[in-house]
Amino acid sequence: MSLLRFFLLSRREDQVATPSNVVEEERDNDEKLPTKDSDDVVSIKGPVHDDNSDLNPGELTFEEDAAGGMGRHLGVFSCTMLIIGRVIGTGIFSTPSSILNSVGSVGASLMLWVLGFVLSFCGLFIWLELGTMFPRSGGEKVYLEAAYPRPKYLSTVVFAANAILLGFTASGCIAFASNILISAGKEATQWSSRGIALGVIVFVTILHGLTPRLGVIVMNLLSIFKTFILLFIVVTGWVVLSGHTSIKDPHANFRNAFAGSSHSGYDYATAMFKVLFSYAGWLNVNYVMNNVRDPIRTLKIAGPLGLGICTIFYLLANVAYFAASTKEEIANSGVTVASLFFGKVFGTQAQRALTVFVALRVRRINRSHKIELIDRMFFDLSHIQKRRHGGTSLPPSIAIVYSHPCAKAFAAARINQELAKEGIPLPFGNRFWASNWPTGKTPLPGLIIHIIPTIIIILGPPPAVAYPFILDVEGYPGQIINFFVVIGLFWLRWHKPHAVRPFKVWLPLAVLFLAAAIFLLVAPFLRPPNGIGDTPPLPYYLYCIVGIGVMLFGVFYWAMWRVVPRWFGYKFVPRKDTLADGTVLTLFSSQKIE
Repeated sequence: MSLLRFFLLSRREDQVATPSNVVEEERDNDEKLPTKDSDDVVSIKGPVHDDNSDLNPGELTFEEDAAGGMGRHLGVFSCTMLIIGRVIGTGIFSTPSSILNSVGSVGASLMLWVLGFVLSFCGLFIWLELGTMFPRSGGEKVYLEAAYPRPKYLSTVVFAANAILLGFTASGCIAFASNILISAGKEATQWSSRGIALGVIVFVTILHGLTPRLGVIVMNLLSIFKTFILLFIVVTGWVVLSGHTSIKDPHANFRNAFAGSSHSGYDYATAMFKVLFSYAGWLNVNYVMNNVRDPIRTLKIAGPLGLGICTIFYLLANVAYFAASTKEEIANSGVTVASLFFGKVFGTQAQRALTVFVALRVRRINRSHKIELIDRMFFDLSHIQKRRHGGTSLPPSIAIVYSHPCAKAFAAARINQELAKEGIPLPFGNRFWASNWPTGKTPLPGLIIHIIPTIIIILGPPPAVAYPFILDVEGYPGQIINFFVVIGLFWLRWHKPHAVRPFKVWLPLAVLFLAAAIFLLVAPFLRPPNGIGDTPPLPYYLYCIVGIGVMLFGVFYWAMWRVVPRWFGYKFVPRKDTLADGTVLTLFSSQKIE
């Protein structure tokens, strides 16, 4: 009843406030979505067909949703860098050895990277179709609202539960801190890592919240730097293959490449998790479409271009790794694969230099059996430190590899702002959380929503079991959301065949992606060969159950907002309001049912 009382009081407070009129202002050309007569052939101001009238997701029109903030300031280059910045991470610098250990052969390992590329592009094309149909910020929130309008707001609240409760970047911050301490020759203790991690997330919040243009520049520079590092590895790999280095036989791993391949389906399943999450991040632009100039054209260019660049580098980097080291060296390496590569080609000093780079870009690489890999990564780095500082070693790893805070926070803040603008009940009222306070240009309140669970996860759970377990929980609801997004695509194709679609995915590709999504939902429940999951002594399937529980909490929250008040003779009715910074949002007021 206390939750119900909170809803009623907060909505009554909104009802007392005098609503301001929504002012429709004429926009610059960059802020207008192309009309039907333009190159992108899409209409924003109204449906193209009468059959299309109920496709507008949520309460706000496109013009209202895009109002406020900095407007459309992201072009093709920035959007491409936004994707590259999320996709390229420690996954490509660490996971090839773990994948090789799972599947047993170089050929099978390379084939999985190719399959990961195919599935990632299938997902990209699905999100391109939906993103060009609904070119507004929020990503899956928007697509679920369009595909599942009934029960009203159910999909929005369930998505909000996942985005707010599990949308943290704690692991990236802690991994950043640990690597910075190692590179400085200091022991990465629990509290020293936590202290630096807190400083990182606060810095990122201030960077994006108070200096938005500088934040975009920093993201672009980091993405360029990471791309340069991968390019350097690729070019060096070509030199190694040409025989102009100290590597004696660079072609040894490519002779009889499939020898020793595993025959266990579970091995390929766990390896595929690592590959797919190494490619994750290709949908980053879909979350920030209100900030994108000419959003349809930009998304259709930046999406394939960003993922395509990453894919080429990923495949060629793997070839470089296998050219520089033997299969046994990679499988039994005491360092990350990239560090091993630098050490083999350039010596031990290059290995230490790579540690600083790892700190600049960390992201999740795997959702099944990943703790073993990360423990090994931090154990490996501790060996470098031990050789230099007389035996000091690192504690067990307390994080899985995740996206660096800049790119993650940039998108998460805008998702949170979209949820507040939609009117989802939040403490202290939605006006603040939906605003661009204090600059009027960027959603600092949305960043505050993002930073709260991040700080809790950094300071709260003990590192050995609870921390990786919580991060496991974060991934599973995302797969459920992906499943319903693809089902929603099929539903829209079937029930709204005449809707304007500037881009259409070939349906067999969508079916392939759907099959992969089902596999990712079922595979975590398959018993591992040894019966032990990521976080012993906890059951291997427990994080899936808890992840489902988070989504069920969203259903409960929706019921307390939309269903329970009717039992007491009340309902919540929407109205629109405009903030001082131009942001338009939906507010709900309680009303007696006549």
